[in-house]
Amino acid sequence: MSQSDQQTPSFGESHAATLLLREFLDVTSDFERSLGDELAVNPTDLTAMQHLIAAGPLSPTALAERLELSSGAVTTVIDRLESLGHVHRTPNPDDRRGTIIVPTPASVGRAMGRIIPMVTEVDSAIHDFDEQERAVITRYLQRVVDAYRDHAGPAERPRGWRADATPR
Repeated sequence: MSQSDQQTPSFGESHAATLLLREFLDVTSDFERSLGDELAVNPTDLTAMQHLIAAGPLSPTALAERLELSSGAVTTVIDRLESLGHVHRTPNPDDRRGTIIVPTPASVGRAMGRIIPMVTEVDSAIHDFDEQERAVITRYLQRVVDAYRDHAGPAERPRGWRADATPR
């Protein structure tokens, strides 16, 4: 095999905006890893916390569906989060035999203490542009999101943080 056969495939000349989107995805992963480190949780547990913060208390079954985990696996996630003080189990008011998983206010506060300043700064950046520029940026980002969705396949998990999500 020649040296040229072993080279990484090239995507050609990518636009600077496309390269920045790639960097955005990378720094998003870095931010999530940093937040997970601060909360002493692994990526799956952090995703569980994200769902509980966005949706509010969930039954173990609903959390398992959102995480695409078996009931046994989600029990392990809940046990870990509970032992760290991030969640607690409480009786389900709609099903006396069931429980719901409730994020603790202290953990929500710690997570949001990191997330809100970052989101606020990101959100304020758009105000540096006039209305026409914001419309172009929004249209571009919508096309990027649509392209990702087209190539990702169906996403059946609820995502409360989507721009088109209905408020709870």
